[in-house]
Amino acid sequence: MLTMLGFLMIATFLTLIMTKRMSPMAALVLIPALFCVLAGQATGLGDHVLKGIGELAPTAAMLMFAIVYFGVMIDVGLFDPVVRLILRFCKADPMRVVVGTALLAAVVSLDGDGSTTFMITVSAMLPLYRRLRMSVLVMTGVAATANGVMNTVPWGGPTARAASALKLDPAEIFVPMVPALAVGLCCVLLLAWGLGLRERRRLGTLTLREFAHEAGERTGTVAARPHARAGGGSGAPAAAASGGADATEEAGETAPAQGTTGAGEAKGAAGAAEAAHPDLGLDPYRATLRPKLLWFNAALTVALLAALITQLLPIPVLFLLGAAVALTVNFPRMADQKARIAAHADNVLNVAGMVFAAAVFTGVLTGTGMVDEMARTLVGALPDGLGPYMTVVTGVLSIPFTYFMSNDGFYFGIVPILAEAGAAHGVPPVEIARASLVGQALHMSSPLVPAVYVLIGMAKVEFGDHTRFTVTWASLTSLVVLGAGLLFGIL
Repeated sequence: MLTMLGFLMIATFLTLIMTKRMSPMAALVLIPALFCVLAGQATGLGDHVLKGIGELAPTAAMLMFAIVYFGVMIDVGLFDPVVRLILRFCKADPMRVVVGTALLAAVVSLDGDGSTTFMITVSAMLPLYRRLRMSVLVMTGVAATANGVMNTVPWGGPTARAASALKLDPAEIFVPMVPALAVGLCCVLLLAWGLGLRERRRLGTLTLREFAHEAGERTGTVAARPHARAGGGSGAPAAAASGGADATEEAGETAPAQGTTGAGEAKGAAGAAEAAHPDLGLDPYRATLRPKLLWFNAALTVALLAALITQLLPIPVLFLLGAAVALTVNFPRMADQKARIAAHADNVLNVAGMVFAAAVFTGVLTGTGMVDEMARTLVGALPDGLGPYMTVVTGVLSIPFTYFMSNDGFYFGIVPILAEAGAAHGVPPVEIARASLVGQALHMSSPLVPAVYVLIGMAKVEFGDHTRFTVTWASLTSLVVLGAGLLFGIL
């Protein structure tokens, strides 16, 4: 009974959000509440929800302060050099833009935090997608899939969970998987190349100078953008710095595009096209820039990432402290600090709200016993003849399982059962642990992953649209990782 209700609840949820009959937040709350009543556990709904919220509260806090911290770092210009490097590579060519998206997402994913990856990637690439009229779903799909493959680093979460669940050394799991994961990353880059070619055929290509000139003609502007006011006040430049597409579009419509002079600095047409046009990336003249604090901000970020990797303090505490230091040093005036917090409040509220809504879903799914019954039913339905092939079975099951449930539920609830079944047929637990990482490419687009709401929120796309576009490509990438693992004898 619970097994059937569990699968039916998941199917109902996905159907409603993919057909846009309900918003993800409403569906995450109302659907599990309904099925909790149908399971005859209406009196336990409050306990299930509160337990789920308690488990996800640290994640919500981490995301809230991570958004503020990295939002401030984006505002003050820490990532502008990376953005300029990626944009020089892209050259207003849709194919290069998509490949650049994959590369940027993969590199930033090395910090092990999906929300960070998505904030930096979207802030850097979204204005270019908008101006080239490219599909933003291509950006979200490629970024999520690239981050999913890189999410397997030991400090990213899944590898550590698998090691803890099966009492193994994380290095013993991860290091042999590197060749298979490298093939998976190559698959993502190949996918980005293919999707980029499709966008190029649809839109054509421009040189960077032609692109900026065309954008200038559309906005009716001819002069170079003057230097912005000092301070952290509101207005178009500050709004553009917050990373939102609408703010960037607005700034682009009111700001000049190219020319020869501006605030006493002579610039050629090519220089203006590449360096001054705000629609080619983050506005280089925004009021929130702090070039004199570049090295301090870089050192602070490196120290924060090092503390994250070494687990010096709990992650929410580290981001809380980091956000407080970043705001205080970069914006000493109280009014400027309030302006920066307000600039990122929309993303903070959306993400925190979705996390707590997801807590209702996971709380009911776990508290009612649906997850346990679903796992037992599926594992029990496996024919005995599949015993020697439990690594393949685990890899295949990891794709849907890590999408429909949290990493904690999968790695601590299901992987031990699969490892026990494999051990009965001589399959080492370490191979089961490696195979369990296969589904991470799809996992990062799961409605139960808080970071995905940072991605779709900043990109301003519907979750259902993102899901429909991404599921096929991410699943294919996971199968490629599984195939490479088998080919290399890792699994």
